[in-house]
Amino acid sequence: MRSFIRAGAALAVVAALFAVTAGAAAASPHGDRHAPSHPFQHHHAPPFRHHPPPPPPPPYRSDHPVFVQTDNTAGNQVVAYDQGRDGSLTEVGAYSTGGLGGELEGSVVDHLASQGSLAYDAADHLLYALNAGSDSVSVFAVLGDRLILRQVVGSGGAFPVSVAVDHGLVYVLNADEGGSLQGYRVGFGRLFPIPGSSRALGLDPTETPRFTHTPGQVAFSPDGSKVIVTTKAAGSAIDVFGVQALGRLAPTPVVNSEPGTVPFAVTFDQAGNLLVTEAGTNAVTSYALHADGTVTALSTLATGQAATCWIVRAGSVAYASNAGSATLSDVALGAGGALTGVGTVTVPGAVGGEGIVAL
Repeated sequence: MRSFIRAGAALAVVAALFAVTAGAAAASPHGDRHAPSHPFQHHHAPPFRHHPPPPPPPPYRSDHPVFVQTDNTAGNQVVAYDQGRDGSLTEVGAYSTGGLGGELEGSVVDHLASQGSLAYDAADHLLYALNAGSDSVSVFAVLGDRLILRQVVGSGGAFPVSVAVDHGLVYVLNADEGGSLQGYRVGFGRLFPIPGSSRALGLDPTETPRFTHTPGQVAFSPDGSKVIVTTKAAGSAIDVFGVQALGRLAPTPVVNSEPGTVPFAVTFDQAGNLLVTEAGTNAVTSYALHADGTVTALSTLATGQAATCWIVRAGSVAYASNAGSATLSDVALGAGGALTGVGTVTVPGAVGGEGIVAL
């Protein structure tokens, strides 16, 4: 739409220029033969015209919208909000995903028991929403604070809970039936499944409760060469797949076992070290991620809270959300993966919380 507006404005300017030229030609039928011979000849200035001041900018920022997925089991939606300058949110629309939300057995507040079920693809201006209850992925085109549903495609497995994107390559993590990954290529605003890209995680599908014994997140390494999966209590491991030709993953992952920690969610620090929340020990641990897919623990910080699940980084600080105590822990990130506790705040009205975003 903006391009049409710019095009319209350009046409208006061109039309105005034609009008001025035509007017000048009519006033001087002999061309510029009668033009002033002296470059400094006096001309009367046009009469002063008062122009009203421009209107104040709107109180919202539609170029920085916020999108939230409902995970409603009767019909999943993505709700759009505009941000006020004071940080307040104003709802501006709700968009059906064309699929169903899901609920894992044993869940209380986080019914997907994961991080990353909604992801923005900045390069292609697309939003990917997972429909855990109908085993599908919804692809939305993002136009400011508006969404247009472009596609609903199968997730390649059962109960999709996390999605990651890197340079036109997308991987979806399916949590049920032992867990699996499915790869896609982005093109023309749609997802195209990559033949032969499905990878089984080999987790025990009979372990209960499912809330704690399903994988938690899929993520790309900063350089896009690896895909990381956390398995939570189903193995208590960090699985690392190498990304190979045509976007396929290595046939099997490097399994980094971390007994008792229950790795839940991940992000990366400024140097590319892996940061993992550990719901079993209620801690955040930094790891060096090596070229061969192995990881080495660098630093561990206990949050002193309950059910440390989600994590996000903003600059040199990471924020970990503690679902069991409705709190947020601030973690300063130092050189060599060093972690330092800054403090903990209570989230007003939170009942466990459903994840965090920091800009």
